[in-house]
Amino acid sequence: MADEQNEITEEMLAELKKRLGVVWRPRQPYFNTEATRDNIRHFCHGIGDTNPLFTNREYAKKSKYGRLLAPPCYLYSVYWPAQGRGMPGVHAWHSGDDWEFYKPILEGDEFTYTNTLVDVKEKESKMAGKTLIQYHEITYTNQRGELVAKSLDWCVRAGRISSGKTGKYRNIEKATYTPEEMKIIFADYDKEVIRGAEPRYWEDVNVGDELTPIVKGPLSLRDMIAWLMGAGSPFMQAHALAYSFLKRHPGVDMMDTKTGQLDVPELVHMEESRAQEIGIPGAYDYGCQRISWLGNLLTNWMGNDGFLRRLRAELRRFNVVGDTTWLKGKVTQKYVKEAEHLVDIECWAENQRGEITMPGTATVRLPLKGK
Repeated sequence: MADEQNEITEEMLAELKKRLGVVWRPRQPYFNTEATRDNIRHFCHGIGDTNPLFTNREYAKKSKYGRLLAPPCYLYSVYWPAQGRGMPGVHAWHSGDDWEFYKPILEGDEFTYTNTLVDVKEKESKMAGKTLIQYHEITYTNQRGELVAKSLDWCVRAGRISSGKTGKYRNIEKATYTPEEMKIIFADYDKEVIRGAEPRYWEDVNVGDELTPIVKGPLSLRDMIAWLMGAGSPFMQAHALAYSFLKRHPGVDMMDTKTGQLDVPELVHMEESRAQEIGIPGAYDYGCQRISWLGNLLTNWMGNDGFLRRLRAELRRFNVVGDTTWLKGKVTQKYVKEAEHLVDIECWAENQRGEITMPGTATVRLPLKGK
């Protein structure tokens, strides 16, 4: 079933461009179709989000929603806007998402989604030579026919062989920590602040205000498994189901050249040998996972009465197993637009090397005093 070439050809590009503007609707669910008490909790546990608004029914009943809410990035468990559709056998690196949120996600809500390829750009890459960037627009609609959110996602497509040979990222060193450094990380976990039921009023926010950072890591295989337990995956299926998936999608499988074993490319997030096949020194996190951490930072800060309107994040560097990530942010602007009192935030993910692995921006709607 494996494609020995795994490189981009003009024929593949022409076939891909035939999909431009075609709205794709799923034949079967990706993972979650309804926001339930359990799967909201599983998603939150998969990213280490302890906000009781999402996991404690009695607490949530006292909020303005009167029931459990799901964090905005929960929609990743309905469908990942990270799908490089088409070009089987050519690796796809999730490179960013630009989310717009319109409605809260309440316990009991049901969802459908669509995926439309909206653009394809060709470029040369230091990592893999000829590459493509695919742009998809994903929409999420609830059972009332309301548009809950949409996301523009982009992913880089490149041949696995050329990526592996170039080895742009081979010099990333495995993270190591002294006992003192681990104590600092654990202390930062203790410093996390969830604003919760105390409103963060628009009037009290100032340009330059910093968000209380949150920490994730050191990244481990455990974290990846927890993420999949909460967010699901189209690839991670067992035995006959997995074989059936590979038969329906010829070329999607990836060979481990050291063992000859065929399996799904998603194992680059779990096995070092798989990651090394595409030029990465070790297993690394999921882009959707890291962006959800940024969502965790923002919902912690804005409180129960805030609403995340927009979140854009660019996945610039790999976050390999062993790395620690701090999510940070600061207010850059406050304004009123169409009767909404909004705050713009520059936010980012920063690793233990001091590198920005994911720059981002967000817009949050905040309540006014006395209203």
